[in-house]
Amino acid sequence: MGLSEVSIAENADILDVGCGGGANIARLLSRAPKGTVTGIDYSSVSVKKSCEVNAKAIAAGRCHVVEGSADALPFDEYSFDLVTAFETVYFWPEIEKCFAGVRRTLKDGGHFVIVNEDDGLSGNNEKWEKMIDGLHTYTPDELRTHLTAAGFHDIAVRRDEQRHWLCVMVEK
Repeated sequence: MGLSEVSIAENADILDVGCGGGANIARLLSRAPKGTVTGIDYSSVSVKKSCEVNAKAIAAGRCHVVEGSADALPFDEYSFDLVTAFETVYFWPEIEKCFAGVRRTLKDGGHFVIVNEDDGLSGNNEKWEKMIDGLHTYTPDELRTHLTAAGFHDIAVRRDEQRHWLCVMVEK
């Protein structure tokens, strides 16, 4: 569930928001062998780790990793064919503003993919939200509502009901 659901052109320009330790950047680089992948994370520790994991691609000019936040993406309009968010929208402040920023950076016909390991329907979300400051697990309907408010219209939601995983795919 996730990237396997998305067709990625070999020369795609991709943004991974909340790139963490860079593992998904490496996967995206392999799916777009003639493209570029940019990662952004608010954690300097994560940025450093992503740079270490993807050092060869950075040296080859195929990868860039920057420190920054989802609510103020420092990229031009129409920059990316694909934007991904793995296990990160839980923490995005002003989520509709963040989604609008993603939409702004997408090229026409581009895709935004959100992958969460909690669909907000597992019954565990309140426990996690109390334990982790700033975390909010979104249900499919909540995500659909926020994405629509940010200007997205073609929204497809796939759920693994047993594991409560969620994949949301949006086309601009």
